[in-house]
Amino acid sequence: MNPTVLVLAFTSGFIIMSIELLGGRILAPYFGSSIYVWGSIITVFMVALSVGYLLGGQLSLVKPNLARYGLFFITAAFTAIPTITFGENLMDWVFERVEDPRYGSLLAATILFFIPTAILGMIAPYSVRLLVTESHSSGKVAGGLYFVSTLGSALGTLITSFYLVLLFEINQILITMAGALVACFIIAIVVNQRIKHA
Repeated sequence: MNPTVLVLAFTSGFIIMSIELLGGRILAPYFGSSIYVWGSIITVFMVALSVGYLLGGQLSLVKPNLARYGLFFITAAFTAIPTITFGENLMDWVFERVEDPRYGSLLAATILFFIPTAILGMIAPYSVRLLVTESHSSGKVAGGLYFVSTLGSALGTLITSFYLVLLFEINQILITMAGALVACFIIAIVVNQRIKHA
């Protein structure tokens, strides 16, 4: 398997779960941390990921390569900017208009996280397409990839909840995650150029 794709898929899994956990911290001052709020966050992330899986699978059919793969990472980084820069204003806007914490948290989570999470969701099926060289090995490749990606998600959950939220401000963590996505984009472009000129 291409180690670059595995490393980038691992990183995307890490970041997805890190952002999902941070979502609870972001919404808590406005809507609390009840089961309603977590239900809203989990629902938005699951729906966004399902949309991303579908779109990523479709996009993987058209000349898949690492350069296009890298675009998912840089796009996800840019779509996270509104959450970092305008997150509090967006939360104020929702909080003033939707009193019910169930629907308020659902709307806020959708505005803040749906688009970047959907883009991150595109990475998994595109990764499979980049790694599969023979159809008879597709199941093995997909299994290995999802092992790596889910391992990244597990570590993202632990590291964010056990350490990052205790050591850094939420925006500092989000900026770091966006920076990691930009780094993944650069890595994908550089490796793609090396493959082309090999």
